This record gives sequence, structure tokens and C-alpha cells, in this order.
Amino acid sequence: MDGTPGNTQAIPVGPSGPPTESMNDTRTPTMPTDTRQANLESILRLAPVVPVVVIHDLAHAVPLARALVAGGTPAIEVTLRTPVALDAIRAIATEVEGARVGAGTVLSPRDLDDAERAGARFAVSPGATPDLLDAADDSAVPLLPGAATASEVMLLLEHGYTYQKCFPAEAIGGVALLRSWAGPLPAARFCPTGGITPENARDYLALSNVVCVGGSWLAPNAVVEAGEWHAVEKLARAAAIFRRIG
Repeated sequence: MDGTPGNTQAIPVGPSGPPTESMNDTRTPTMPTDTRQANLESILRLAPVVPVVVIHDLAHAVPLARALVAGGTPAIEVTLRTPVALDAIRAIATEVEGARVGAGTVLSPRDLDDAERAGARFAVSPGATPDLLDAADDSAVPLLPGAATASEVMLLLEHGYTYQKCFPAEAIGGVALLRSWAGPLPAARFCPTGGITPENARDYLALSNVVCVGGSWLAPNAVVEAGEWHAVEKLARAAAIFRRIG
């Protein structure tokens, strides 16, 4: 060896050596999809009904959540439809023991990021867009995306989403639709939401592909505004004993 470079090409190096795939990637390392799905399943199986709540007054957030947890429905979806929704999620996450608070009506990557920063344990969307699914890949918060057609269910399955929100359930065919999906789409499991009531919830929960249902009847606006937390707990207790097959 005479020390001359010959035809050897120099390898450009950065501050700490040769470039790597991740040198310019400043994103938080992603959680595997299977792990997020397992975390989501554990939350959805806490009770047969996930209360879907709209909080207008921040002072109601903690006592409402405590009543729902006491009644046996600890997975609580707080919809992002009011100015206080994120603060409500934050308060429930930090002050209500046993609650698994999630964010509903998540429509964008910004919504998902805000929900995660507020302490949400899961997120729920009425549908799914490419941007939202990309953001969910980079989030530790598991997403329950909405589907209303067989094609949407198939697309979400391709992205690794076993657990999906069937929305708006009653308006698109309800129990009959979900029953018809069970054969050709056996891998999918659903949380039907939209038009679910105490009267029809059992019909949904009797389906093999339904893991739980989402219901707003556990926190009626008039009851919440009146601060009747014992009434909320009673409604939750009645829902918590529903039997499910899936």
C-alpha cells in the first residue's frame, strides 16, 4: 500500500460518522401496530358500553367521570366538540382513579396530537383519512377509526386495524349490516356507535364481531347539567351488566 487514494470514493460523514436512515428523522419512535391494537382491545373490553360524552362545563368533567367509573364503565370517550373538551380529558386523566379517558371526534393529526398531550388513552374518529392514519402510526395513542362500508373495513384491516368503530351504526344498517360483515370480514371487530340505545344495545352485543358499543345515553345532557351524578352512576351500572358475545 502506498497510501494513495486511487479510485476509492470518500464516504461523506456527518458529525458522528456515516449517514444512517434515521439521521434526519426527528419523529418519536413509533409503537408497533400490534401493540397499539392490544392496548385498544384491553380498553374496549373493560365494559360492554363505552360512554360517549359531550362536556360543556369543565366543572362537570371529574364528577361525571367518577360516576361513570363507579358504575362500572371506566372507558370514557370525551368528544372534541366543545372548547373545554381537551381540558376535560386532562382533568379526568389526572384526577379520576380507574378512568381510561379517550378523545372522540378526532378528525385530524392535530386533534390526535392534542388528545395525546392532554392525556387521552385512546382516540376515536368517525372515519379515516390518509393523513390521520399516518399520524396514528406515529402516535402512542391507539386509534379506533370509523368505517361505514365493507371497502372501508377492508382498507383499515390492511393498515392493521382489527378494532374499528362502525358509524353511524343504526343509520347504515345496524345489527343486520354487522351480521352480514361477520362472514366475509371475520378478522374485524367493531364498536358500533350512533343510534345505540339501552333497548337495542343487547342486539349488537349478541354479535360475534362486536366487542362493545358506544352510547351517549349514560350521560344525558339534562342530567349532567343538573349535576345528578347518582343518576349517571345508576345508568352506568345498568349498562355494565349487559352481556356480550364478541
